Amino acid sequence: MVDGTDNFATRYLVNDACAFLDKPWVYGSIFRVEGQATVFYAKEGPCYRCLYPEPPPPGTVPSCAEGGVFGVLPGVVGAIQATKAIKLILGIEETLIGKLLLYDALRMEFRFLKLRKHQKCPLCGENKTITELQDYEVFCGLEPSKWSEEYFLSPKELKQRLEEERNRIVILDIRDPHEWEISAIEGSLFIPLAELPHKLSSLDPTKEYVVVCKVGQRSLSALELLLSAGLKAYNLKGGINAWAKEVDLNLPVY
Repeated sequence: MVDGTDNFATRYLVNDACAFLDKPWVYGSIFRVEGQATVFYAKEGPCYRCLYPEPPPPGTVPSCAEGGVFGVLPGVVGAIQATKAIKLILGIEETLIGKLLLYDALRMEFRFLKLRKHQKCPLCGENKTITELQDYEVFCGLEPSKWSEEYFLSPKELKQRLEEERNRIVILDIRDPHEWEISAIEGSLFIPLAELPHKLSSLDPTKEYVVVCKVGQRSLSALELLLSAGLKAYNLKGGINAWAKEVDLNLPVY
């Protein structure tokens, strides 16, 4: 199995399925300027759960669309995965089983970390407790969407609302400071997501807030905070990049 996925639920699914089928998994992941690659093979070495026993809390790891990826990085890691897959097919001894390859594209450095099978791993350890496939979205905290359409505004809907009732609408940008410097919707209120819980009391309860991030994912966490505080709030579909493509063509898309 050669992996090209970018979410934790699918990775745990692939890992468990490969373990049950006694198949090696050629794993690769990328983020910004760094990449990883290895071969997980529970029959002969550690599995993914040995390295990552638990998934990170939902929303704490930005997607590639939000965090960005150095353009050539997918090609480098993909080529490494393809090489390992061919070597496995040909039965060439030297593989990445038990070793994690780390690639830093900024420094042009390759490093290796030794991986060990975790004796208490619930999938491949001494006392296995995972014997069948699970609901991996639940395992990773990805519950079915609880947001109905009433909580979302498209860029064009927001533009119309601003034209009709500008004094009532507040665009709340919760991106990081370096993103704010790249682009911003005119008149937005800027409060980074990490600071928002401490500033909820300063928000005007008579206003309606439209939360904005890069592509409309991180802003869901802010939306939940605002609603739980009793404020009226919406999420901008597609984030500021969608706004730049559909409304303000002068804004950069990043």
